[in-house]
Amino acid sequence: MNQALFIVWRESVEALLVIGILQAWVSQQARGQRLLKYLWSGVALGLLLSAMLALLILFAGEAMSGTASEWFQAALALLASMLMVQMVGWMHRHARSLKDDLRRHAEQQLARQGGAGLMLLAMLAVSREGSETVVFLYGAGARLQGLALAQFFIGAIAGLLLSGLTIALLHSSRRFISWRHFFGLSEALLLLLAAALLVSATERIGGQLLAMELPEMAYTLVGDALWDSSTALSDSQGLGAFLAGFAGYRATPSTLTLLVLSGYWLSVGCWLLQRKTGSAACPA
Repeated sequence: MNQALFIVWRESVEALLVIGILQAWVSQQARGQRLLKYLWSGVALGLLLSAMLALLILFAGEAMSGTASEWFQAALALLASMLMVQMVGWMHRHARSLKDDLRRHAEQQLARQGGAGLMLLAMLAVSREGSETVVFLYGAGARLQGLALAQFFIGAIAGLLLSGLTIALLHSSRRFISWRHFFGLSEALLLLLAAALLVSATERIGGQLLAMELPEMAYTLVGDALWDSSTALSDSQGLGAFLAGFAGYRATPSTLTLLVLSGYWLSVGCWLLQRKTGSAACPA
């Protein structure tokens, strides 16, 4: 539920932000009312494309069974993790200039293709956010069933409602939270969730490797737990379950899981250090 809430909240806020910028720009144009129809048509088409992608992924997942289904789910979880890290980098580079960039692209599209160009820009912007949401949600909730799946959907709906409230707060005159703080907080949460999805993908891949004929060392690397901290902090309930779903915590991690998670945070830490210092490479 927590994963779904954050994913939908974060992506919906960005989509609403883009739509709001384009709508404000359109209202300043001479043919504002006519262009608004193109804008909302593009929004509708973007949502339709996202829905089609969701149906395609669901159909592909249902059509597969056994090993093929596990590999497919692992691939989607891995893709979602990579996209989250990529999103953090993209937002860091473009957050400050997002408004100006969107307005410039809108002007260029309007000059080249008229209203159809604006519709295309809105469609691409919304479908990008929607497609990312679909991939993220599938990667996070592919294994859920019954009550857990229902809670996952409730979290997604709550995230959608929360996004509207967040946009209102971000645009309010009292400014309860600044855009800079919002993007900084969401970047940190995205990196944590990317780690959780990476661990999920690693465990799915590890489960498939255990079914293969491999050297004994490989089974030890993938299947044996290095320690068991469940008595201190279980990953199936309470705070441990929250950390497991949101940051990849495991009470009984395998060597492979620990290596992947350590490599991820070392890479992210190196990247953040480069971003802060502006150096070309991490210090040795």
